[in-house]
Amino acid sequence: MLVLIGPGTVAAVSLAQGITTFEALLIIGFAFGATVALVILLLGRISGAHINPAITLAHTIAGKTSLEMFLPYISFQLLGGLLGAFTVKLIFSQFGSSVDLGATKLATDVSPSVGALLETAGTFVLAMSGFVASLRVHKKPGEAALIGSTLFVIILALGRLTNASLNPVRSLGPALASGYLTNLYVYLIGPFVGGLIAGLVFRFFERARNGQGSRTVYLC
Repeated sequence: MLVLIGPGTVAAVSLAQGITTFEALLIIGFAFGATVALVILLLGRISGAHINPAITLAHTIAGKTSLEMFLPYISFQLLGGLLGAFTVKLIFSQFGSSVDLGATKLATDVSPSVGALLETAGTFVLAMSGFVASLRVHKKPGEAALIGSTLFVIILALGRLTNASLNPVRSLGPALASGYLTNLYVYLIGPFVGGLIAGLVFRFFERARNGQGSRTVYLC
C-alpha cells in the first residue's frame, strides 16, 4: 500500500501540469502520511504495522520487537515494496519510459553525504514519533494521526532535498522498477542509521525510567 500509493502519487504528480513544487509536496506528503496512518489503523493490532525496515530495526534495538521476527518482517517489507513499485510501473507504463515512477533522487546541490545525514535525521524523528505515540497517546487514531502527520511534515521539510524517503524499501522498489539506481545507497544507509540511533536512544531512556514497561509500539 505504501509504495503503491506514495510513489504512485509521485508518478501522477509528475504528469500533472501547472502544479507548483510546494503544491506537489503537499499532495505527496499527504499521500504518504495518510497511507501510513491508514496502515496503522488497519494492521496495528495484528502486526504492529511494520512497513519500514529502518523503523523495525529501531524497535528491535529498543527491545520492542523480538530479534527472531526481524528477518521475516524485512523479507515481507521487501516483497511489498517490490510488488507496489512494479504495480506502479504497470499502471504508468502507458505514459512512456520517461515517467517518474517515484524513485528517490537527491537535489542537484545536495551531496550524497549530506543526503545520507538528512535521511538519517528524518528517520530518527519518524522513529521517535512512533515511540512517543506508543507511550503518550492512548488511542489508535491518535497514534496514527501523530505518526502520519510527522511523516507529512518531514516530507515538506526534506522533500526538495532528498525526496524524504526514510524507508529503504520505499526507495529500493521504485529504483528497481524504474532502473534509476543513482545514489540508492544513500536511501539504504541513511534510514538504517537513523533507525539504529533512535532505537539506542529510546533504550537508554527506557532504562533511565527504571525499567517501566510500555504499551505495544506501532510502527510505520
